[in-house]
Amino acid sequence: MAAAAPPPPPTPAAITLPDPTPTGQPVFARVRLGTASDVPHIHKLIHQMAVFERLTHLFSATEASLSSTLFTSPPFQSFTIFILEVSPNPFPPTIPPHPLFSPITQMVPLDLPIDDPEKEAFRSHNSGGLDVLIAGFVLFFPNFSTFLGKPGFYVEDLFVRDCYRRKGFGKMLLSAVAAQAVKMGYGRVEWVVLDWNVNAIKFYEEMGAKVLQEWRICRLTGEALQAYGNAHN
Repeated sequence: MAAAAPPPPPTPAAITLPDPTPTGQPVFARVRLGTASDVPHIHKLIHQMAVFERLTHLFSATEASLSSTLFTSPPFQSFTIFILEVSPNPFPPTIPPHPLFSPITQMVPLDLPIDDPEKEAFRSHNSGGLDVLIAGFVLFFPNFSTFLGKPGFYVEDLFVRDCYRRKGFGKMLLSAVAAQAVKMGYGRVEWVVLDWNVNAIKFYEEMGAKVLQEWRICRLTGEALQAYGNAHN
């Protein structure tokens, strides 16, 4: 009697490679020039920034005060605001393009979709029919370095809403200011950071910024400012 045939060798288990594509939806981001129609959103963003920085006791800005001071001069000659917008859809080209600044767009791949609990409060009025939300802003204006003999930009505020942080959007805003400074032949971009905000300090240092420990801010405001303002009246 013939011997039984040996069992067939086991079939190698199939090897499953990880999916190289993100599991969530990509987010499309755009940095554009702010306009007067953005003031209600800018006001809400500034208030959220005051809450984050624990400085709500200093917050007294109103939509009226912002409307009367912002957007009264051409961009980059005085106070200028870049708005950060996000959308699940690509942004179309801006038509007509602005003569001084072309919006910067970027696709950000994310593993998980962003859950924005305030999407209705921050829906953009400049969406062109798209599903566009405002995620942050940066406000800056020209200053001058006598040592360099060149103008520069001073960043007064840079803020990204909580659910959009740690995804590269802050770097996108600051890079837009730096790119504009380079384009205009300016010598530097500078700003201040709260000493307890170690995450922001690390972020700025990783971008190559120098945190100047030896400098201190001097400020006249409120009653002290009024006292000096009235000294020669």
